Amino acid sequence: MTQEQQRRNVLVVDDELPMRAALEANFRRHGWNVDTSAGPHDAVRKFCATMHPLVITDIHMPDGDGLSFMRQVQSIAPHTAVILLTAYANVSEAVHAMKNGACDYLVKPISFEHLQAGVERIMTRRGMQALGQDGDIVGHSPALLNAIARARQVAATDADILVEAESGTGKELLARLIHKTSRRCKQSLVAVNCAAVPEHLLESELFGHVRGAFTGATVSKAGKFEQAHGGTLLLDEVGEMPLALQPKLLRALQEREFDRLGDTHPVKVNIRVIATTNRSLRQMVADGRFRADLYYRLNVIPLSLPPLRERREDIPDLAYHFARKYMVPGRSAPRLSSEFLACLERYDWPGNVRELANFMQRVMALCSDPVVGPEFLDSLLSAEIGSKQDDNAELRPGVSLRDAERRLLEVTLRATDGNRTRAAEMLGVSLRTVRNKIRDYGLPRRSYA
Repeated sequence: MTQEQQRRNVLVVDDELPMRAALEANFRRHGWNVDTSAGPHDAVRKFCATMHPLVITDIHMPDGDGLSFMRQVQSIAPHTAVILLTAYANVSEAVHAMKNGACDYLVKPISFEHLQAGVERIMTRRGMQALGQDGDIVGHSPALLNAIARARQVAATDADILVEAESGTGKELLARLIHKTSRRCKQSLVAVNCAAVPEHLLESELFGHVRGAFTGATVSKAGKFEQAHGGTLLLDEVGEMPLALQPKLLRALQEREFDRLGDTHPVKVNIRVIATTNRSLRQMVADGRFRADLYYRLNVIPLSLPPLRERREDIPDLAYHFARKYMVPGRSAPRLSSEFLACLERYDWPGNVRELANFMQRVMALCSDPVVGPEFLDSLLSAEIGSKQDDNAELRPGVSLRDAERRLLEVTLRATDGNRTRAAEMLGVSLRTVRNKIRDYGLPRRSYA
């Protein structure tokens, strides 16, 4: 099931068959995937199997009451939206329900038009129509929703955008959201990671080359600028752009025109540029490591994304999102216990959403129980935190800067299982710098592939 389909899942719980059928037909007409249940006992099983973002339930049923079922849903997935239905209007019951987390309280016979309008309003407010892996950002926190709203607003323009945020926060996902909601959405979004391409190849990667431009150039090749014609060019980690190449990039951005390597005939393109960085380009300009004129040309519309520690209320949503994504085929997604989720929310996640995703992937690989309890934190996350605390204990007064830097690099490489690219992102430096440091400090290369 796709991400979009998952966001349109609703569970309808009512002991009256005609009402269930009417609700099911209404939601299917509006493009929802509908599961139904005649009572809370069966509904809990179905909810745990699918984790519906929306639940519609009657309050008074022979098999149990909807208020108790709502509390069970909230303990399993705190940010699922629950709408309560009843045939008996009761003011005190309605107040109690809304105070305890119900999104709406409707008296039968209900207006399906009113119900549908309320559903769309609730789901939009909770951020359920915003993005995961295929261009979707998961969460409902005000900080995140404000960033998404601003991104959607500027998507309507053709202005260049600079996204400055920490590694692992979802900068590329935000760029893809902007492209997806812009008038260029039918054309390509072409991405190039400025930190991953060797310096001597980056110019050709961006601007292309003609046959014979350099040794080995046996055929002409279009660069990323040319490939993005009519669409969007994503310059990922633009802070790693070599100083020598920055003037040519500046000209290409200003004129929307460039020369292929080895060619004297300029190529004109119609593109929108989104640049991302995990560094402060303003500080890099002050340090002489980034051209001021290029910075001002990129920074037409500045955007940012909050780190995960500043939107902790999104952690349960993200944990369930990754639990479903990484669950072992053939198994149902397990329930995440409240103790487990509380510990996740207390942790600072220095690697942001990417670190949480990797952690949940480990949990899903090791968990065969229907409930994920705090024991998985003891064996995984707690050990990780303990390791960091032990490592920090060695950073004491008198330790040389070189030894501290070497130790930090070793700790980061160990935390990323030797993944140099991930280590570079966490340290806020280029992949090239990590490679050089590994060589300079004589660290074993095979351990850090």
